Amino acid sequence: MNNYQIINICQHPELKDIAAEWFHNKWGIPLEAYQESIDDSLADGAIIPSWYLCLDGSKIIGGMGVIENDFHDRKDLTPNVCAVYTEEEYRGQGIAGRLLNFLCKDMKSRGIDTLYLITDHTDFYERYGWEFLCMVQGDGEPQMTRMYIHKELNT
Repeated sequence: MNNYQIINICQHPELKDIAAEWFHNKWGIPLEAYQESIDDSLADGAIIPSWYLCLDGSKIIGGMGVIENDFHDRKDLTPNVCAVYTEEEYRGQGIAGRLLNFLCKDMKSRGIDTLYLITDHTDFYERYGWEFLCMVQGDGEPQMTRMYIHKELNT
């Protein structure tokens, strides 16, 4: 893979506005929601939320976050990886996998070894150590959604 840089936004607060705009453009969630969550991640001692980017130079090519709940009915399954996205022209290069691995290790280093994720994908996340856990009801969604779990083991 190319020399892309993976970062936690809390270590690069100068990117907070461009990151919020990027996530907003990818997911259509109000810009203010991303701005608030990213600002919360910058607070002293904050662990959740956390936001991650993959950069090609100064261009954001991938990203994801960790929030308490990704809009589903299982509030006990927390925290959740959310907003997983890789720019189309960069897909198939392992960027999402590298981001997931980085995020999981970062969360483990901050005391969180179990993460959850909802998705419609059926085999992508298994490649990176995630396991299907159960079906959950997404807020306002007519169909149930797949919930995955990841436990970061001591290595």
